[in-house]
Amino acid sequence: MAELISLKEYSIDSKIALLKELGYSVNGRNIICENGSVVKDRYIDTPVKIENMLILPGSTIILDDNEISIISYFEEFGDL
Repeated sequence: MAELISLKEYSIDSKIALLKELGYSVNGRNIICENGSVVKDRYIDTPVKIENMLILPGSTIILDDNEISIISYFEEFGDL
């Protein structure tokens, strides 16, 4: 099983560096895709703020850290 690491423990600068490695950028609190659009949580359709982002192991999908998105992700993709 993959080791789970909470992104909440990391500084904003560390989160920005991680996002850049994944091909994203940041504009204020918003995460921006390569095409210039704001990243939205695929399950609740709201912009994902950098301070509340979640990336689950084995995925590069950026979600908002909330129960609905997490449950929906596991329903779609299964357990880790």
